[in-house]
Amino acid sequence: MTLKIQRLCAVTCFTIGLAACSTGGIDRSQSGPFAPGVDPRGQAVDGVEVGHRLVASGEYELAIKSFNRAALENGMDAEILSGLGTANLGLGRLNQAERLLRRATTEHEAWPEIWNNLGVVLMEQGKTPEAMQIFRKAYALDSGQSTDIRDNLRLAIAKTENSDIGVEEDASYKLVRRGSADYLIDTGI
Repeated sequence: MTLKIQRLCAVTCFTIGLAACSTGGIDRSQSGPFAPGVDPRGQAVDGVEVGHRLVASGEYELAIKSFNRAALENGMDAEILSGLGTANLGLGRLNQAERLLRRATTEHEAWPEIWNNLGVVLMEQGKTPEAMQIFRKAYALDSGQSTDIRDNLRLAIAKTENSDIGVEEDASYKLVRRGSADYLIDTGI
C-alpha cells in the first residue's frame, strides 16, 4: 500500500471512531437548532411595545393585531389609539388613521407625538393649512424639544408658502412615538 492510501485509511478510521463516541441525534439543548419551548411561568411582552416594534419594522397588519390584543387586555387608551392610527397610516388608510389619531388627541391632549402624527396624516391628505396648525400645537406642547416635530412644522410652512412652486417634491414627514423610536413616512410625492 502506498503512503497516501495508508493515511486515508487512518483518517477514515479516526473519523469513524469519533462518530461512534457521539450520543447521536440532534442536540435539543438551548443551543440546538430548535426554537425554545414556551415557559408557562414567563412574563408576556407588552402588546403595545410589540405593536410599536412591528410598526417600526413595517409590519403594519401585525401591529394592528398586537394593538388590538393590548386594547382587550388594558382597555383602549391614547397610546393604543395612536399606535393603531400610525399603523393605518403605514397601510395608506388615511381616513381611519385620521379618525383614530383625532380620538387619541381627545383621550390625552398633552402628547405632542399624537398631534405630530395627526399632522402627518393631514399632510398626506393634502390638508396642509390644518396640518400646519396641528404641527404648531405639537411644537408648542413639546416646547421645541423634538427636531422631528420642528422639521415637520418647517415642511408644512414651506409647503403652504410655496404651494404654487412645488418645492417639496422630496419631502418626508417623520412620525414620532413616546419613547425612543421614530417612524419615517416617505410621502412618495
